Amino acid sequence: MTDRIVIALDGMGGDAAPEMVVGGAARARRNIPSVEFLLFGDSERLEPLVRKRKVLSGAVEIRHTDQVVRGDDKPSVALRAARESSMRKAIDAVKAGEAVAAVSAGNTGALMAMSKFVLKTIEGIDRPAIVRSVPTVKGQCCVLDLGANVQCSPDHLVQFAVMGEVFARTVLGVERPTIGLINIGIEEIKGHEEVREAAAILRETPLPITFTGFIEGNDISSGRVDVAVTDGFTGNVGLKIAEGTAKLIASFLRDAFRSSWRARLAYILARPALAVMRERTDPRHYDGAILGGLNGIVVKAHGGTDSLGFSNAIGVAVEMAVNGFVPKIKDDFERLKNTAVPVADQEPVA
Repeated sequence: MTDRIVIALDGMGGDAAPEMVVGGAARARRNIPSVEFLLFGDSERLEPLVRKRKVLSGAVEIRHTDQVVRGDDKPSVALRAARESSMRKAIDAVKAGEAVAAVSAGNTGALMAMSKFVLKTIEGIDRPAIVRSVPTVKGQCCVLDLGANVQCSPDHLVQFAVMGEVFARTVLGVERPTIGLINIGIEEIKGHEEVREAAAILRETPLPITFTGFIEGNDISSGRVDVAVTDGFTGNVGLKIAEGTAKLIASFLRDAFRSSWRARLAYILARPALAVMRERTDPRHYDGAILGGLNGIVVKAHGGTDSLGFSNAIGVAVEMAVNGFVPKIKDDFERLKNTAVPVADQEPVA
């Protein structure tokens, strides 16, 4: 990458901001020398942090803002009252063409509301979706929606499938991603009507995508598909269960290795293998959820992330911009716009 890539950062979003944000920017700059930043927030706090990191010299423009969106602010309130906040200004920079993407670890609801208001959705997409990758035994899987839309129509699920397919191609580097709809079983007659209708549309879509049918929750970690599609309620609950289970297993391992002197000796011998496992399952390496479906790139980092996780979120934003995430989605929906697809006539399961 030799061209200048400008990313707008919400310098005050996240539990450990602004230190975490500036640290993440420095890490990202080391990995991607062509990246530069518009950094929004309290200049008195940001300037000393930037000066301490030589790698950011000449690569950061700080723009002062007095307002900050708090974690407990309601999205509707933030949208109306926080127009001068660091979060809003970062999104405005994308709208104005000053930056190719915005990254924030702040309030998810407020970020979604502001992004949709400022950038609007791509033609053919009714609702943005939260998209991110998760580790599998074969690599990574793109999962959406992860919390933006609690209830979804068949059309919404189809839109998510198209967005996920483009994400898998641009970020995960999968040439022809496979797509599955999360359901309570893989049989065609199972699930509620919306899921079955979405499956019928995807089977007949004119787009060159590979729809494999229904999948179950455990098919994500097995790597059966590259893209897993579901509504925001199911996706968010599933993600939190997976994160909690990972922490539980790590806790069990710590307790087991502390249980006796033999166990401690076994830990010493197993430490290199455990380090590899820790690296593969570290959520910071998968940080950076896309607000897919917008006329611009907005990436949400985990609110409790550190500089490593935030730098990875910046990396996702760069990949989105460099590989044309938004134009590719627009192209796909342009092809879908005037295509009528019959929906399978199936009776709901009791």
